[in-house]
Parts: sequence; C-alpha cells; structure tokens
Amino acid sequence: MSGGSVGSSPPSERISSSSLSDLEISSESGCLSIVVLGASGDLAKKKTFPALFNLFQQGFLQSGEVHIFGYARSNISDDGLRERIRGYLKGASDEHLSQFLQLIKYVSGSYDSGEGFELLNKAISENETSQDNEPANSRRLFYLALPPSVYPSVCKMIRSYCMTPSSHTGWTRVIVEKPFGKDLDSAEQLSAQLGELFDEQQLYRIDHYLGKELVQNLLVLRFANRLFLPLWNRDNIDNVQIVFREDFGTDGRGGYFDQYGIIRDIIQNHLLQVFCLVAMEKPVTLSPEHIRDEKVKVLQSVDSIKHDEVVLGQYDGYKDDPTVPDESNTPTFASVVLRVHNERWEGVPFILKAGKALGSRKAEIRVQFKDAPGDIFRCKKQGRNEFVIRLQPLESMYMKLTVKKPGLEMATEQSELDLSYGQRYQDTKIPEAYERLILDTIRGDQQHFVRRDELKAAWEIFTPLLHDIDAGKLKALPYQPGTRGPPEADELSKRMGYMQTLGYVWVPPTLAKF
Repeated sequence: MSGGSVGSSPPSERISSSSLSDLEISSESGCLSIVVLGASGDLAKKKTFPALFNLFQQGFLQSGEVHIFGYARSNISDDGLRERIRGYLKGASDEHLSQFLQLIKYVSGSYDSGEGFELLNKAISENETSQDNEPANSRRLFYLALPPSVYPSVCKMIRSYCMTPSSHTGWTRVIVEKPFGKDLDSAEQLSAQLGELFDEQQLYRIDHYLGKELVQNLLVLRFANRLFLPLWNRDNIDNVQIVFREDFGTDGRGGYFDQYGIIRDIIQNHLLQVFCLVAMEKPVTLSPEHIRDEKVKVLQSVDSIKHDEVVLGQYDGYKDDPTVPDESNTPTFASVVLRVHNERWEGVPFILKAGKALGSRKAEIRVQFKDAPGDIFRCKKQGRNEFVIRLQPLESMYMKLTVKKPGLEMATEQSELDLSYGQRYQDTKIPEAYERLILDTIRGDQQHFVRRDELKAAWEIFTPLLHDIDAGKLKALPYQPGTRGPPEADELSKRMGYMQTLGYVWVPPTLAKF
C-alpha cells in the first residue's frame, strides 16, 4: 500500500512495552501535516482545533514542522476559517495565538469527488517539499470530524489522492469519530469498507473517554498497587456501577439523537470502554496490542443481556422537539446490567447507567465491596466500603470507610480517604482527552483506540437488546427532568445488591478550607 503500509513498522512507530507511552517523545522529524475534515463543524471548532492549539502551546507541535489544513464544503478563505475558530482557543497571548493560526490553511471541496482532494494533496505536498522541511519525509494525519455516513467516500478519496507518496518515508493515519455503526451488521460493513482502504494500524477509532485522566489512571491503580490486587474480584466486590449523568436534554439535537438513543450514544462505547478497564485481566506488558487483547477477552466473556435487567426511560418533554417523532420509543435514560462469565467476576453485576435531563452532571465508577463479616460495631446500615472514581467534573477518587465518630462514645460514621486532583495537583494542567489522543496518534500508539475485533465484540453484546428496543419489545418509561430517572432504575440497582449509604454526602475538598 502506497506510503501508508505499516506491515514492518519503523522504529519510531513501535512503542516500548516497558514504559508509559505518554512519557515518550517521538524521534520522528520532518513535515507533519494534520488535516481536519469537517473543519467548519462544531466538533472541529470546539474540540479538534482547541486540542491542536493546546498541543502547540505545550511544544508538542512545532511551528517549523507542522502544518494544519482545514477541509470542508464551505466556501471560505484561510482567514475565514481562522476567525471561525479564534474564539474557541483560550489561554494564550495574542502573539502566540497568531503564530498558531498562521499554521492553518483551508481547502474547500466536496467529500465524494476528487477535485477538492487533489487541491488538498497539492497544498500538503507544497509544504512537504519546501526548503524548511526535511526532504522525502512525510507524515499525514487525517481527522474525520464528520458524520459516519461519509467515512467510506472520504477515506476512498484520501486513499486515491492524499496518501503519503511511496517515494517518501513516513506514514498516513486516519482518525475516525464515533458512532461506528448502529448495530453489529452496520459496524462490520463500515469496518470492511475502511479495511479495504487502510491497514488496521493506520486506523484510529477515537473514543474520547479513553483519553480522560482518571480513565487512564485505571490501569495504574489496579496493577501498580498491592492494596487492590487481592481485593479486585468476586470474593470482595459485591457490585460495580459505571454512571454517566447529564443535567440537560437533547438541546435542539433531538432529531439526531433519536436515531441513536442513549445506549448507542453513551453506553455501548464510552461506558463499555470504562467497563473493560475495570474488569480486564492484567496485560502481559503495556504494549497497546497486549492491552487491547485483554479488553477483547473480557468483552467476549459477557453474557447475553436479560430484559429483566434493563430499565429504559424517556424524559417528559423529549417529544416536544418537532424533529422527534410523536411515537418515539428512543430512550434518553438506560440502566443495563452486564455479567462477566469468568473466574474473577462470576456473580458480580456491572450496572452501566446513563441519562439526560437528570438532577446532576457527573460521570463516575462506583465499586461497592461486600459487608464486613462479623459486624461487631453493628454499623451495616450506615453503608458499605466503596471505592469511587469521579471522572468528571471535579476529577477525584475516594474510598468510603467506616470510622469512629469523634467523641467519648464508641459510635461509627461514614467518612472517606480522598484524592481530589484540583487540590493535590494545583500546579498541574490536566490535559483534555482530545489532546492526549491526537498526540498518541502522532506517536503511533493505539493503546487508547478501539480495535476492529473489540468493536465487533462490543456490538455483539448490545445488538440483540437494541433490536428489541427498536421493535418495541422494551418500552421507555417516562421520568421528570431534574430527577434521578425512572424509579425502576433505583429498584434494579437495589435488586442487584447495591446498598445506598444513608445520610452520607461526599463534599469535594476546596483550598478555601486550608
């Protein structure tokens, strides 16, 4: 395959298995061309370009070697694109901002004809052959900030017109955004279409949850701390909840959201990726392929989802959106129980829960341990030990413990051991997920991206359930905006063994206390 084949990866493409990839700086040099397709859309303006700007600010993208191209159908100039994204680039001097914006050029064209991509390739090639760049070295990164429906045609155009020339060293890589299909068949069809054009090593299926700081910390917490190794199993853990809550509804995106629903939009990808990291076995090394091998194994161990272990909800007012059909059964809330059929997790329910228009905004992992045997303090009703990882907002992790209440009496209460990132790492900027994932792509590290067989295994879990929902075999229950969702979801969690702590509220520490 011209220019992009990585069957025998150069040394700079291979990631050391003995060190963390985000501590390594690629030794590659020469021209790096980053192409943002869909450059005038919301995703590009709000996420992709700000991530590139932050990488530029931190020195990971050098003005002497990187060139950024926007490509879309809009008929605007270079300066027109720069003005569109300027307001989304924060935290820099005017001079620094101006330096970054001068790296950006714009090419207009359609997504299914060669004329625009020929112009794009010409613009890229002119920078690669300029006197400032190392000759015959060409790295091309294409970011598809586009609807999945145009992925095949766009990738075909890239393959036909914009691949790294075979006469040059370097690579071609393509980042594709979710959703990757709507069910198993459509995902496999999309994978097959892209697989005919690019090697698996050239495709980076991005799930931005894998770039979040606390998600990245899961492997370290589980496998670098002796404390957790003997506890992380069915003998000690009663249940696990992985929760995503938003305090707003579809906000004008009802027509788009109604095609997918909360399971396809959040649970089948974001929460399932977190589930893999919580439940997987220790990989042989930190090699991306070894990590992804273990994720696939745990997905393949998941039993079929039972209808009586699913609660669906739809908030009142969702169908007021004129773009949503009056008869829509699309869930805006879902609580789904996964069961892993292996030695470590047999009998432990994993409750994946996501919803819109709820009473709070947060994403967290909640690992609840079993009761302490022989409860001499008679404190069971106060609550169990829990290990909570708050992914957003206010990134933190805390362990809920039973402790003696200060005073002369032998009374107990729930408290916590707390690591709040805003307090502990005051002088550290926590990178945005897209920054990390784009940098990983430049370095050739696929650890935090979804492999094709992993995508297939994920869809195999959820496709039967999704088809039953689409056929109306499961109904979405109404719930009021600003609540916890349908009461039946709390009843399901209770039936799965979750015991709520009464009277305890975790209060994030603030520097004002000290």
